[in-house]
Amino acid sequence: MRWQDLRRSSNVEDRRGMRPAAVGGVGGIGAIVIVLVALFFGVDPSALLQQVDPGSSQTETASGPAPQDENSQFLAAVLGSTEDTWGAIFQEAGSRYAPPKLVRFSGATRSACGSASSAMGPFYCPGDRMVYIDTDFFDELSRRFGAPGKFAEAYVVAHEVGHHVQNLLGIMDKVAEQRSRGGDGNALSVKVELQADCFAGVWAKRGDQQSRFIEPGDVESAMQAAAAVGDDALQKKTQGYVVPDSFTHGSSQQRVRWFRRGFDSGNPTSCDTFAAQSL
Repeated sequence: MRWQDLRRSSNVEDRRGMRPAAVGGVGGIGAIVIVLVALFFGVDPSALLQQVDPGSSQTETASGPAPQDENSQFLAAVLGSTEDTWGAIFQEAGSRYAPPKLVRFSGATRSACGSASSAMGPFYCPGDRMVYIDTDFFDELSRRFGAPGKFAEAYVVAHEVGHHVQNLLGIMDKVAEQRSRGGDGNALSVKVELQADCFAGVWAKRGDQQSRFIEPGDVESAMQAAAAVGDDALQKKTQGYVVPDSFTHGSSQQRVRWFRRGFDSGNPTSCDTFAAQSL
């Protein structure tokens, strides 16, 4: 991936080495987000939820100057590309794109959705409109999940930004409403995640048209990453068997299919997983 010439976003916050302060308790969508990402990466969600102090309302202190190391510059470049891409798409639709902030942390941090730890992996919090990521996850993606390469890492960022796009479009609110009315929580979660994969594909196609950053093998690298974090692949790795009814993110085949769908079309309207007859 040719990322070095991409515009750097200023919406990157570095919290590495900072001690997280307490925040308010997790509830509603915050608890859902924590549980989903915990299940996604094979973590016990109850252990994560117990880390939240319900009696405090303090927030984490501000971070220092933007770091200049390669990983931080890479994150800023990918985030900048998503800003440019979604900014153009929203403008075409007669709207304005409000970009998220990306928080880089190590060990643990706090969000409007509650406590976050490295074990949870990357996630998006709709409560504060921030993407949280410990870049040590990229080492895990390469070593444990067999999906190396910068474009695979960019796919992870673009997927989380895809959740931000869903939030801006009101999709997350509609899903929360359907859940409250007794909708199938797992099935809804799968549709949310597959749509974010599709949005990541849209970014890849439209972003490359703008900046020509894709190199041979990059798209395959992203699809390899999508397959590596499919529910069936993760369940086989963590428990040795697959339980389709418990899926929250979709199978490897589904995740690859929807990323590819977004990439082939370059059009977010092709990403309506909620209207699809088959995922």
